[in-house]
Amino acid sequence: MHSKLFKILHGTALVALLVLGTGWQSLATARTADHGYASLPKQQQVLVDDLEQRTFEWFWQSADPKTGLIPDAYPGHTFSSVAAVGFGLTAYGVGVERGYITRGQAVERTLATLRFFKNAPQNDSEDDATGYHGFYYHFLDMQTGKRVKRFVELSSVDTTLLLGGVLFAESYYDRDTPQEKEIRQLADAIYRDVDWPWMQARKPLISMGWTPGGKFIPSDWRGYNEGMLVYILALGSPTHPVEPDAWKAWLSTNDRTWGTFQGQTFLNFAPLFGHQYTESWIDFRGIRDSWSREHDLDYFENSRRATYAQRAYAIANPSHWTGYGANMWGLTASNGPGDIEVSDGAGDRKYFGYTARGAGLEDITDDGTIAPTAAGGSIAFAPEIVIPDLQEMKQRYGASIYDQYGFVDAFNPSFHAKSKPRSGQLMPGQGWSDTKQLGIDQGPIVLMIENWRSDFVWNVMKKNPYVRKGLERAGFSGGWLSTAPPAK
Repeated sequence: MHSKLFKILHGTALVALLVLGTGWQSLATARTADHGYASLPKQQQVLVDDLEQRTFEWFWQSADPKTGLIPDAYPGHTFSSVAAVGFGLTAYGVGVERGYITRGQAVERTLATLRFFKNAPQNDSEDDATGYHGFYYHFLDMQTGKRVKRFVELSSVDTTLLLGGVLFAESYYDRDTPQEKEIRQLADAIYRDVDWPWMQARKPLISMGWTPGGKFIPSDWRGYNEGMLVYILALGSPTHPVEPDAWKAWLSTNDRTWGTFQGQTFLNFAPLFGHQYTESWIDFRGIRDSWSREHDLDYFENSRRATYAQRAYAIANPSHWTGYGANMWGLTASNGPGDIEVSDGAGDRKYFGYTARGAGLEDITDDGTIAPTAAGGSIAFAPEIVIPDLQEMKQRYGASIYDQYGFVDAFNPSFHAKSKPRSGQLMPGQGWSDTKQLGIDQGPIVLMIENWRSDFVWNVMKKNPYVRKGLERAGFSGGWLSTAPPAK
């Protein structure tokens, strides 16, 4: 289905159903659980509908239909990001529930993706492998499906984000058809193949990755960050699990970043993606581990506070960047104008290309670049401040930053160089904007919009026994973990 069709729909249920031929039940199921959406002003409802649909379309249009590989950035096909594939596999389910595509279309695309990853070569060669020991290289060639360059690592976290989508598919496609049975079989096999203890170069922690030339990366996942999902899935494995002491080691440095920043007391991680990635798939409302019990909050509340702290930082605007304010904020990993210094009325300003921007107790990395995914991916945490932020971004800069696939990856109202930026484009009189989107930034937008509206992704993942097992082995209890798993 071409994206142009969806531009005229704007989330209108009847038109979507007539055009796409989907049944009432799927779309109605997603709509009945909306949390706050129905009370939004009509203009904001249209914004949320449009953004969710366009962001979904980014995944649907950018993926290779034969392999399911999704580019790291698009338009302008680049290499594939396996993490983007994980977000895409999950977005396809959202597309079914919202009526953007049929279940049959999603099944076909998901099967192609899982078949590719299950059959892709796994070995220790430099150039002739897609993965090793069940893990996958961070970036893959879009044509061959193999490691794109020799500097690319076998990534534990990007494999984990891929697995988020794989396990979503295992639990979502639950019908008694040959195709959906095969999806479940392939997803289960891909997850079971991952040799988590092998990645523990320095037990009990898990390494960030491995390369054939340099072997294990000397850094491990420790402290509060996106590595949270790595440990949960490693603990839940039925074949190659790590021991619970791995979670304790990951937690051991958490108190180092616990404190008050911009009026919020929370477990800090400066870029918002660290709060969003794990929670795109797992509902932490009401469930607690030893650390969160001790600090009397769950990780969802922690992320809500982090979102508010970012907004407060933008209001304070200590570096006096252009445009920052109550409805113009959002720092996370994103593209930027490029590594360059520009002299303006404020003096010499240093700008960056792709980097992890953020603001927190231990680190402030801020060059005036705002990433819409920082807010969009936090909509489930704090919709009351996120939606006005997204609305203001679109109203003020929409001609340059909002296209057929939603928001571009990032923009910078402070950047006014005389020469052409190294990437993106100059917005006449308004600074710099990107011209493409990134899969790992698009993913949290579409997944978290749907989680806010209907709990959809969260509810699907609650059915997955491996996710539940991983949480329980990490010491989580209470909330939805106290009830029986939802029926398949």
